[in-house]
Amino acid sequence: MADILYVYNEQVYANITNLCDCSCRFCIRSHENGIGDSSTLWHKKDPTLEEIKAAMDEFDFGGFSELVYCGYGEPTCALENLIESARYAKEKYGLSIRVNTNGLGNLYHKKDIVPILAGVVDSVSISLNAPTKDEYIKVTRPKFENAFEAMQDFISECRDMIPQVKVSIVDVLPEEQIEASKALANKLGVSLRIRKFAE
Repeated sequence: MADILYVYNEQVYANITNLCDCSCRFCIRSHENGIGDSSTLWHKKDPTLEEIKAAMDEFDFGGFSELVYCGYGEPTCALENLIESARYAKEKYGLSIRVNTNGLGNLYHKKDIVPILAGVVDSVSISLNAPTKDEYIKVTRPKFENAFEAMQDFISECRDMIPQVKVSIVDVLPEEQIEASKALANKLGVSLRIRKFAE
């Protein structure tokens, strides 16, 4: 069975699904079976809520204050398990909850999921990936035609409902796209994080 919880860069992550509605060119899951202290992050079958809670109960959260939902899939694709397990982690272990997402959850679920996230999530990091629609589609290869616009709407809504919101790009982008991404983040009223390709 794949690891549900794993530690990487001194943070604990929850790998709750392998489903994803993008196929990003730089995604680490196309190069490695696992990262950090995980043996593999590829689930033969996505874990149930009970299995996620059991993994939490077996894990030593000593020294950790935050649980990050980020694995080899898009965590909002498993929305119910994300929300219920995050609530469990907050109530039982006093953890702050962060979700690393592609920002396409509203499209995937065909409804507004931000109020649902806002009920339990403290921080959201959204993959901006590129500053223009053409570059975004080229790099992210989303399943939805209007993904770039929907992602920006998701960012704006999260900004108004969730305490901490940031967007991210990977440092493999050309300098002019990095600068344009900074400008877009400023326009959206959120901070930008430039991630190392290996992260």
